[in-house]
Amino acid sequence: MQKDQVINISRRRFLVGTASVGAGLTLGVYLPGCGRKPETPIEQTTTMEPESTDPSVDLQFNAFVRVSPNNEVTIVIKHLEMGQGTYTGLATIVADEMDASWDQVEVESAPANAQLYKNLFWGAQGTGGSTAIANSFTQMRKAGASAKYMLVSAAAKKWNVAMEEITVDSGVVQHAASNNQATFGELAELAAQETVPEEVFLKDPEDFRLIGTVLPRKDSMDKVYATGVFTQDIQLPDMLTAVVAHPPLFGATVKSFDATKTKAVKGVTDVVQIPNGIAVLAKDFWSAKKGRDALQVEWEESNAFKLSSAEILAQYKETAKQAGAVARADGDAVGTLKTAAKTLTASYEFPYLAHASMEPLNCVVQITQQGCEIWNGCQSQTADQFAVANTLGIKPEQVKINTLYAGGSFGRRANPHQDYVVEAATIAKAINGKAPVKMVWTREDDTRAGYYRPFYYHEIKAGLDKDGNPIAWHHRIVGQSIMTGTANEPGMVKNGVDVSSVEGAENLPYAIPNMYVDLHSPKLPVPVQWWRSVGSTHTAFSTETFIDELAVAAGKDPMGFRRVLLKDQPRHLEVLNLAAEKAGWGSPLGDKRGRGIAVHKSFNTYVAQVAEVTVHDDKSFTVDRVVIAVDSGISINPDIVRAQMEGGMGYGLAAAISSEITLEQGVVQQSNFHDYTVLRINHMPLQVEVHIVKSDQPPTGVGEPGTPVIAPAVANALFQATGQRFYKLPMKLAV
Repeated sequence: MQKDQVINISRRRFLVGTASVGAGLTLGVYLPGCGRKPETPIEQTTTMEPESTDPSVDLQFNAFVRVSPNNEVTIVIKHLEMGQGTYTGLATIVADEMDASWDQVEVESAPANAQLYKNLFWGAQGTGGSTAIANSFTQMRKAGASAKYMLVSAAAKKWNVAMEEITVDSGVVQHAASNNQATFGELAELAAQETVPEEVFLKDPEDFRLIGTVLPRKDSMDKVYATGVFTQDIQLPDMLTAVVAHPPLFGATVKSFDATKTKAVKGVTDVVQIPNGIAVLAKDFWSAKKGRDALQVEWEESNAFKLSSAEILAQYKETAKQAGAVARADGDAVGTLKTAAKTLTASYEFPYLAHASMEPLNCVVQITQQGCEIWNGCQSQTADQFAVANTLGIKPEQVKINTLYAGGSFGRRANPHQDYVVEAATIAKAINGKAPVKMVWTREDDTRAGYYRPFYYHEIKAGLDKDGNPIAWHHRIVGQSIMTGTANEPGMVKNGVDVSSVEGAENLPYAIPNMYVDLHSPKLPVPVQWWRSVGSTHTAFSTETFIDELAVAAGKDPMGFRRVLLKDQPRHLEVLNLAAEKAGWGSPLGDKRGRGIAVHKSFNTYVAQVAEVTVHDDKSFTVDRVVIAVDSGISINPDIVRAQMEGGMGYGLAAAISSEITLEQGVVQQSNFHDYTVLRINHMPLQVEVHIVKSDQPPTGVGEPGTPVIAPAVANALFQATGQRFYKLPMKLAV
């Protein structure tokens, strides 16, 4: 089997289609003594007998595990590694069930093959929604346990002993009574010939050896020593680099263009019109960019979007005067508000936000006689295959995708319309496939091209009884739907409600008897999509700052106020109490300092954060300390959980204090990091503590849930320091 092949059906026995745990787990085993809890047997649908094997190549045990004679265990990872630790987390799960040594484990990215490598929550191959570990946990455990069974079975036959008498530790299979032992590599060829068993038993969590420990990341050395391959690293023979002149307004098109000066730039080879602009191709990036700079384009703007952010907000406020599609209706919120002893109202504004990943969008496409080959940090393999196939008039299986490292994404590379991948394929098609094309977006392209977190407007009204208890809550949200018009619409838009627009609001955990949430989803030409933590990016802020406001109006401590309202929500309550305890809630901070708290559940993960701030004489402020408590179920690698909580918090803090996309007559005003400001190192809190709740629940996501909680925690802390409430992001102190 060639090294770059994951499965060669002519030479390896494997199973296809595993109904009980999803595609990709190609065999199941029952190994006595490996665990006390039997799992559902894995359906066996296809078997193939192995031919004689070459001892110099890896042996395929299943779709996720290969073992080489040199004792290397290669684990195939079906999810994109974009900095979030997926390679390490998934490999840890397999290695633990195999009882492999971490030092012998290598990882590689899976090919685009939804039958084997689909996201079990989606039915298609892709990464997002903080699902990588959650959807793969049992699947990868079974893959590891299956491979271990085959190794033990092979050893038992070789040594003529009972399997039950064999132990495995750190990649060594041993039989104490006969003093026999062998490494995985020494048993690999025999093990690959083993009959596929019908059932698999998994370890009890108390027997985990790697899961729950801090292990070195499998992608770190690639990045430290620059051996990891990103899209920009790809160099193919005769490859051309393409940059695209996009319209300055959403909805504008090319009216005419003059490429005379562009073609005079040394290195420029082609100038082609594509549906969304003009592509300039050259032998290198700088020549392509200079060629684009020289391009003269007249844009047709008669149907373009020309509203400014202020005008959008005015329209949204007008829209909010009417009832929207109902997302939640418990009791009689409207009627109860009329009888409340005290009522409070607030409105909130949230700007468009760019993803601003460290690596701008890019993609390499080569059209071949067989179809098309792609190299990029691919986040949606199945969707990209279908979109590119449709663009080129070929079959999806003719689109080969090489998934590389990605320098961040925050959702952008999983574009629901596959915009940038289709753009790259369109350019390659426009030059008739005469050369491979590396399409590169500059930071300015990346910032101005759209597909932002939507602009949102919220209105909340709540009522308190005479004892200061909240008895009614009315929450109205106005903002573009990110699911309408995508393949996700049938499952994500119900009765006019895009569930991603109201998540975090319609499932508010507080015990308020009368609760009403509704939604307006105006249609605007500004392209939007998911952004790290999706709907919770705005709902966590509005709900958690308003809860704080209710607590103060009731004359109660914000922490104690929440505790009472969360009495029936034990996991919310646990992270809330843990964060407060570790932060020293209630202890004095001093003049011009404040402490605020917020708690929020997203992607089935519970996060509470306490922020401490200092307000300075010039009306600036700093976030000095953040204490985070997280319950994400079983922690596969605590260090990665901490890193994602810290990074997610920092990402959310940027949106809280500086990041925003604004429009003036339809033109995006920001272009690069000088005016679309992400978090600077001097704005990162000096102290960040992460406390992980010990749990035996299945693991949930950690890539996104740390992001939405920081903004309300900081806002609530600033109120404690200044008495000022904040209803708009990014936050600015009153001068």
